[in-house]
Amino acid sequence: MAILNRRRLLSALALSGAMSVLPISAYAKDMAKVTVALDWTVNTNHIGMFIARDQGFYKEAGLDVTILPYSDTSAGLLVANGAADFGIVSSTGLFAQRAAGADLVGTYAVVQHETGRLVFMDDRQDIQSPKDLDGKTYAGFGSNWERKLIETLIRADGGRGEFEIVTLGTSAYEALANGAVDFTLEIATWEGVKNKLEGVKQRSFRYSDYGIPDQHTTLLVSSGKYLKDNPETAKAFLSATQRGFAFAADHADEAADILIRGNQDVLTDDKLIRASLKALNDGHFLRDSNGTIGKMRPETMLALGEFLFKAGILYDKEGAVLQEKPDFSSYFTNDFLP
Repeated sequence: MAILNRRRLLSALALSGAMSVLPISAYAKDMAKVTVALDWTVNTNHIGMFIARDQGFYKEAGLDVTILPYSDTSAGLLVANGAADFGIVSSTGLFAQRAAGADLVGTYAVVQHETGRLVFMDDRQDIQSPKDLDGKTYAGFGSNWERKLIETLIRADGGRGEFEIVTLGTSAYEALANGAVDFTLEIATWEGVKNKLEGVKQRSFRYSDYGIPDQHTTLLVSSGKYLKDNPETAKAFLSATQRGFAFAADHADEAADILIRGNQDVLTDDKLIRASLKALNDGHFLRDSNGTIGKMRPETMLALGEFLFKAGILYDKEGAVLQEKPDFSSYFTNDFLP
């Protein structure tokens, strides 16, 4: 009798174990797959997604999320063509690609304010305000936005807005340091932090001080088709992503550990990651001073669209300058955020 009872107990335990495993297996099969394309190699702008992945936030939301490795194909193009469900794109990139016919919709503001700035070496006493940039040489990255941005800065300060451009890409920073060019643009929370850590002394001008509207520099975008076909998955993904970025704002040291641990092959500068995340938090970029995280301010998005349209640097799919202002409110939505 004792042996029989023991067998019944073991059978019951085995059945109980099987029942506890089966739902997990079924759950794994039913998890919605989501792909995300990055705009660059892994950095602190992406931290919320890696936290959501590695801390299990996506799994808890019923998602199997793959963060695609950075490639030469732009994230916007991958999303618009259905090769990725979401992607990291700049605000100006969203407006430019959408105006040209790409199926893109802004869905999440990674940063709440502009992180870019114009920089030059600290010892340049001949540069005291933007009008002093007239006649000087700018090391650029090849976009129409850069020229119009710098022209606006200079003219807002009373200058002519006339300067030379050499397109150097990331080599711009080395060219600036060795005196081959006079100024360039950088992201304050990445290149700016790196330069400070290395003892490089620079001064800078903020865009918004000279006629450029503030912007959510970095966005998560999707396609209108994906959002229409997968509204609940999109909501689950953005909610878990928002949770990841909130974690980075609330637990910076632990968040940095998670990001570094998950990307040891590319993130080899521990100090840079931690200092960059600190800059993002101290500057209220990930979470605004009023507590907002992830949501896009309609007035900010519309003002940027208006600026780009009036500047004549938005082009249609035929490559012609847009003559009629689009409905920029359709370029973005907060409807899929919690």
